[in-house]
Amino acid sequence: MQRRALIIIGSGLLAAPALRAQPVWPSRSVRLLVPFIPGSAPDVIARQLAERVGAAIGQPMVVENRGGAGGNIGFEAGARSAPDGYTFMLGTNSLVINQALTRRTLPYETFRDFVPVTLAYAMPHLLIVPSNGPATTAALIESLKARPDQNYASGGNGSGAHLAAEMFKAAAKVQAVHVPFRGAPDIVNNVMAGQVQFGFPTLATATELVKSGRLKGLAVTSPQRNHALPDVPAMAETLPGFDLTSWFAVMAPTGTPADAIARVDAAIQQALADPAFRARTTADGSIAVGMGPDRFATFLRAEAVKWGEAVRISGAKVD
Repeated sequence: MQRRALIIIGSGLLAAPALRAQPVWPSRSVRLLVPFIPGSAPDVIARQLAERVGAAIGQPMVVENRGGAGGNIGFEAGARSAPDGYTFMLGTNSLVINQALTRRTLPYETFRDFVPVTLAYAMPHLLIVPSNGPATTAALIESLKARPDQNYASGGNGSGAHLAAEMFKAAAKVQAVHVPFRGAPDIVNNVMAGQVQFGFPTLATATELVKSGRLKGLAVTSPQRNHALPDVPAMAETLPGFDLTSWFAVMAPTGTPADAIARVDAAIQQALADPAFRARTTADGSIAVGMGPDRFATFLRAEAVKWGEAVRISGAKVD
């Protein structure tokens, strides 16, 4: 009996080093999937956050772009990633918009496949026209009533820019032809070139171009004017009640360890609490939020209802 006890104790002692040898998260670089192309507003925000998160957790957070299909390619990649704490995703309101917009069944489901980490920023869209385009939103509306065959650019079917334009058309009771591109940089480039007559990129994508006079900004889609372009009216000043604000958040595949989620959230909150970082990252019109996992989860469900209703009202659908 004594010999058996010694064997059991000895086995336990042998097992102890193996338990202690388990790697502490993170033992290697962490991936941040961005479901949009380089240079887009989500990409810029992701890279700013990734740098700070990497410094805080002691391992690089590496941005990986998976753009296309209004974010669906990247969202699918995020949903299929191992929930081991080494993949996070830059989520946007497209995550809830796409499921309301799309007729087919998507290969991911927002509330099944992802868990909220941090809602970092909110961002209005900006109605832009060429530098020689209409001077006001009201003038653009009159132009579209006279010529409903004019074109507008979006970042792809089902993107926030697409839905913003469709909601604008519905509110203003006008028509225009949709020309989808791969992302927000394509919107500003084609509007600047006069290939399309207007578009609704996120404000950050076009702020500097408006300030330089290469584009004309007619309205921001938030209820109030934005600090980055204080002279540009809110859309609600022409179309009362108009309110459409996109957001940028960090999310993780369902099943990701709670300690990894908590540490990434803490790193983002710490970054947003830094006055210098906050000022630098909101200079383009972004609005720092810093909503943690629990509040973000509640917000996300409300957003699914809001954007679902917006899709229904707009009548926008994609295959």
